Amino acid sequence: MIDDWVGHHHSRPHSPLSHVPAALKLGVAIAIIVITVLVPGTRVSWFVGASIFLALVVLISRLPLLFLLKRLALLSPFVLGVALLNALQPVAGASWWNVAVRSAICLLTVILVSNTTPFSSILRVLKFAHVPSLLVTTLALMHRYLFVLTDEAERMRRARASRTFTRQHGARWRTLATVVSQLFIRGSERAERIYDAMCARGWK
Repeated sequence: MIDDWVGHHHSRPHSPLSHVPAALKLGVAIAIIVITVLVPGTRVSWFVGASIFLALVVLISRLPLLFLLKRLALLSPFVLGVALLNALQPVAGASWWNVAVRSAICLLTVILVSNTTPFSSILRVLKFAHVPSLLVTTLALMHRYLFVLTDEAERMRRARASRTFTRQHGARWRTLATVVSQLFIRGSERAERIYDAMCARGWK
């Protein structure tokens, strides 16, 4: 399913974490990510402490463990690719497991924040922090039309599958390539129409 690759947010359950202000959650998440990236690899205590803290947050958030593992599995190939390159070409003071642990902590932090905080609240925090309005608007449009493109891709996939009777792997890959190319064309045309409509309403 296309939804599995795009990664719709899990419906936020009622939990104590849902009542925490978005600004506080973003601030703590940014602090964890920055410290995790900058702390020396020899500070094992930080990585252990951050992992325990995130495990407690997972319990408080009441997000399904399987859901979190799927999201980590979806993003981990990119992380493991970087770790593998680092293993082949080691950098001073770094190792593949060090890169993997840092990346896993950062990814889990982002996943927890994004799935326990409404995106509109995140945008309000960015606006309050005086992030350029053009960037905030662009993020809002990207978030809105990501799901529009996802629905469009799913309709195209179902239409194509209903007209394809072969189950050969080669045919499936050709079908996927066709869907992606058509989605790119339709997405570009829709973006142009939206931009023209916004300009006609005075948006700059």
